[in-house]
Amino acid sequence: MTVFLLVRHGVHDFGGDRIAGHTPNVRLSEVGHREAAAVAERLADLPIKAIYTSPLERTCATAEYIGARVGLAPQVAPEIQELGFGDWQGQRLEDLARDDQWRRFNQFRSGTRAPNGELMIETQSRIVTFIERLMGRHPDEHVVLVSHGDVIKSAVAYFLGVPLDLFQRIEISPASVSVVAVAEYGPWVLCVNHTGPLPQLP
Repeated sequence: MTVFLLVRHGVHDFGGDRIAGHTPNVRLSEVGHREAAAVAERLADLPIKAIYTSPLERTCATAEYIGARVGLAPQVAPEIQELGFGDWQGQRLEDLARDDQWRRFNQFRSGTRAPNGELMIETQSRIVTFIERLMGRHPDEHVVLVSHGDVIKSAVAYFLGVPLDLFQRIEISPASVSVVAVAEYGPWVLCVNHTGPLPQLP
């Protein structure tokens, strides 16, 4: 059984009112740095054997805090990169609220592509496939994946058996930890969106 700790990056300097997406040089804010240091402390006593991070600055910085605390160098993994928001990248949510396609995207995630971007099901497929591959690389180990809100939501939804069109019911806060244990005979979702002390893990 491999235990995956899915960590969302800390708050970034775009704030919560714009879509950062793949925008370069979006970095952790001052609050985000504190959050990343705090999540590193919460993970410090676990027997973590590997850390993988999305290539974006905000995830790499969060992963560096964790790596420094547990003595591991994070490895960059494009498979857990942020959802490709295409033409919506950098736009303000209040402006997008008037866009019919944006509303469809949030109501019918499984079948609505971001303009010149990615389908949510493609995002889900790449993170779940990566997790399945890591099971073979890290049997019976604890592995940290530092990623993004929608990407983590899609993985949690998959392992819970929740349709993508309902995945907005899952909350993934900045610097939260969600834990999924995966064995050959099935997964267990042990916690979702934890922002405090973690429960006892296998």
